[in-house]
Amino acid sequence: MTLLNNKIRLSVTRKELRNNSTDTEKILWNYLKWSKFHWLKFRRQHSIDRYIVDFYCTKYKIAIEIDWNVHIDRQEYDDLRTEYLNACWIKIIRFTNDEIVKDIEKVLNKLFLFIRPPY
Repeated sequence: MTLLNNKIRLSVTRKELRNNSTDTEKILWNYLKWSKFHWLKFRRQHSIDRYIVDFYCTKYKIAIEIDWNVHIDRQEYDDLRTEYLNACWIKIIRFTNDEIVKDIEKVLNKLFLFIRPPY
């Protein structure tokens, strides 16, 4: 089986992205780091094959993406990327910068409901 996660060739890029996090990534990371969010471990700037996701929970195979203005011009790329990650059994939840800045509690609630298995 081919290794898909955190390929060595992307390690420099992942490190640069972590060191140059956006303000909204920093806000969300403050709630996710050290398994603070419902004891779930999240990774920052995690690569899956050729794609790097903002945050990733290995336990539930969930990627969190923060969309900002550049994503408006990249809809086709984002759609292909989402399709590929879904084919790898990875679910993606997206939030905008505005959602995170204006109502982080609502974002965290949406994330919890997205992760929580249905009863």
